Amino acid sequence: MKDTNRRQFLKTSATAGAAALAVPAIARSAAGANDRIRVGLLGLGGRMRAHVGCLAQMADTDNVEIVAICDCNQKKLDTVGKSYPELKDKKLAVYNDMRKMFDDKSIDAVSNGLGDRWHSLSTIWACQAGKDSYVDKPFSHTLFEGRQMLAAARKYNRMVQHGTQNRSSPNIMEGIQKLKEGVVGDLYMARGIDYKLRGNLGTIKPSPVPKGLDWDKWLGPKAMRPYSTFSHHRWYWLLDLSSGPFSNQAVHELDIIRWGLGLDEHPTHVSVAGGKFVHTDADRTSPTHIAMTFQFGDAKPMVTYEHRSWYTNSEAGFRWEYPFMQKDYPVGTIFFGTKGYLIFPDYSSYRTFFGLKCEPGPAKVDEAHGMADLPHFQNWIAACRARDHKLLNADVEEGHKSMALTLLARTAYEVGRPLNFDPKTEKVIGDEEADRLLNDPVQREPYVVPKEV
Repeated sequence: MKDTNRRQFLKTSATAGAAALAVPAIARSAAGANDRIRVGLLGLGGRMRAHVGCLAQMADTDNVEIVAICDCNQKKLDTVGKSYPELKDKKLAVYNDMRKMFDDKSIDAVSNGLGDRWHSLSTIWACQAGKDSYVDKPFSHTLFEGRQMLAAARKYNRMVQHGTQNRSSPNIMEGIQKLKEGVVGDLYMARGIDYKLRGNLGTIKPSPVPKGLDWDKWLGPKAMRPYSTFSHHRWYWLLDLSSGPFSNQAVHELDIIRWGLGLDEHPTHVSVAGGKFVHTDADRTSPTHIAMTFQFGDAKPMVTYEHRSWYTNSEAGFRWEYPFMQKDYPVGTIFFGTKGYLIFPDYSSYRTFFGLKCEPGPAKVDEAHGMADLPHFQNWIAACRARDHKLLNADVEEGHKSMALTLLARTAYEVGRPLNFDPKTEKVIGDEEADRLLNDPVQREPYVVPKEV
C-alpha cells in the first residue's frame, strides 16, 4: 500500500514469579517519526509466515526491520531460513527465551505468533519492557488475562494490535459503514458460522521430548504434563491449552458482529449447546459441534454463532456461490435487517440482498478472498510511530471485548449451563464455578499473569 493510500486508510478507519523472571524497565524510547522500527519475532509457527511476509514487504516502504527471532524449539531457530525464505542469510539476534529478547534494548516491537496460552503473559512482559506488540488471535485464554493485557498496554503506553485483520480490510470497513448507514434497515440479529472439516485426531500417547525443545517453556502457564505429539501439535483441541473452536475462527466473526452492531459492552446472557458427535478421538476436550447465543440487554440485536466440524450444508450462499478462501469451508457473518441482509462471506468482501426474493444490492467483492494482513501490520506500525493507540484498528481493548464472547461461551460449555454476566464488573452472576473458570485459572509458577502489571 502506498504512503498516501495508507494515510487515507488510517483516516477511515507486578510481579511475575521468581526474581530471576523480573522484567526490565522500559528499555528504549519510542521510535521517532522517521526512525527505523526494529522488530523481534516471537514464536516461529505457522501464522508467523504471514507476519514475516508482511514485515519483509514493509522493510523499505515503512522503514521496518526484522532483527531478532525467539522460539523455545532449537530446531526452528536452526532452520529459520528454510521456513521463512525472507530471513535467509539475514543477520538476526537469536533467543530461546523471550525474556532475554525483551531485555534487548535495541528492539522496539514484538510480533507475537505464540499460542493463546502464552499471549497474555508475553504481551505484559513486552509492555513492561517498553515493546509495542502485534498479538495474533486468539487474544487471551481467560477474561482476567485480557484485562491485564489492557492494563499493561495503557500503563506503559504501548501499541498492542490484535490479529483480527478484518478491521483493516477496506471492503469489510465499507460493508460495516453500509450497515451503520442502514443499508439493510434496522438490524435485529447477526449470525456467524464456521463449518470446517476435521478428521479423527487420534489419542494422546506420551513420548520423549524431541531434542532441542524446551517443553517447560512451551507449556508456560499451563500445567506440566508428559510430552506427546498430540499436546504439542494438536493443542488447539485441548481446552486447557486453548479455547479451540470457541475462539479460533469465532473471534474473527464475532469481532465483525460486535463492530457492525456497535456492541461496545459485554453480553448479559450466554447459552451454549454442543458436544462431540463424530469420531472416536476421546482425548480431545473441545467439541465437534457448538451453537452459541448471546444477549446484550433489552432492545439489543440477538447474536448467534455455530461451529460444525464434519459434513454439512451451505448457508446464505457461503461455500458454493461465495467460496471462502479455504475450499469447502462455509465461514462468514450474516447481518439481518428490516429490509434485507448483508453478508461477509470471506475476509475481504460484502454483499447485500433485499426483500422476500433476496434481490442483490450494493456489494464489494475481492475475488482473491484474502486476509488483510499487510494493511493490518501497516496500521500497527503507523500507530507505533504516532504513539496513539486510538489509531489502531484492532486495539487491545477491542481484542479483549471480542474475546470475552468466546471465553464466556467456552465457560458455559464447560459448566454445562447458561451464564448471566455483569458487563461492568466482568463477573458471572450467581455461579462461582463459572466465574472461577472464566477469571481465576490455575497457573503454573513461575509463569503467572500478575495481578498488578
